[in-house]
Amino acid sequence: MSITIKDAAGIAAMRTACRLASEVLDFLTPHIQPGITTLEIDRLAAAHMAAQGTRSATIGYQPPGYPPYPAHLCTSVNHVVCHGIPADKPLKKGDIVNVDVTVITPEGWYGDNSRMYEIGECSIAARRLCQLTYQSMWLGIEQVRPGARLGDVGHAIQKFAEGHGLSVVREFCGHGIGQRFHEDPQVLHYGRPGTGEELVPGMTFTIEPMVNIGRRDIKEMNDGWTIVTKDRSLSAQWEHTVLVTPTGYEVLTLSAGSPAVPDFVQGMARAAA
Repeated sequence: MSITIKDAAGIAAMRTACRLASEVLDFLTPHIQPGITTLEIDRLAAAHMAAQGTRSATIGYQPPGYPPYPAHLCTSVNHVVCHGIPADKPLKKGDIVNVDVTVITPEGWYGDNSRMYEIGECSIAARRLCQLTYQSMWLGIEQVRPGARLGDVGHAIQKFAEGHGLSVVREFCGHGIGQRFHEDPQVLHYGRPGTGEELVPGMTFTIEPMVNIGRRDIKEMNDGWTIVTKDRSLSAQWEHTVLVTPTGYEVLTLSAGSPAVPDFVQGMARAAA
């Protein structure tokens, strides 16, 4: 598989798909409160996708060696790193949960993003983990520009996270996206600057670091999907889909309800230039 460079029409289609994916999370946000089950979050998302005219990319998704994924989104609670399957257990105060949504437009384009949610009053450690993981994602995004390399992205994330005593999961990474859910390139969230694929305008890919408060080691549960921390420490993840522009980057999965961009972010000016 080679990297697909999007033309003007493809970029416009990706903007639409990614905006719609982010708007699913906007819709879900006020509902994600103590007492709601992740199964109800899934039901609400499915209904909103239907109203948009999109459909879920995850339900029935079956890479080689995996069972079909059974839900319209992923809900990863507390020590679940990724691919948590919605269930009927209510969320409680102090939980943290990642909600990961990927939609497919009627034209066949994919938009992918995720956010962390703090349920009620969380511990200082849980809030810190969510905030630092968010910042690490944006530090990675800030490296995106023509001529930069994917190692620059991974290095920025790893240096920041590990500098704050956190660990970065190695087994899962970001990915190219367009008319396929997963395309080249793979986007590692660790690495050395100046290494990896060179970025060129028209590339679209996700940046989605998974950061643990304890060790980086993970394990897969018996359902074939759910990934947890081996030491059962808390894990957090944020995800945006990014376009490489001629002057920098554009974050495609920003919408009206997206969390505020960190103060240190400068690259949005490049996207608007």
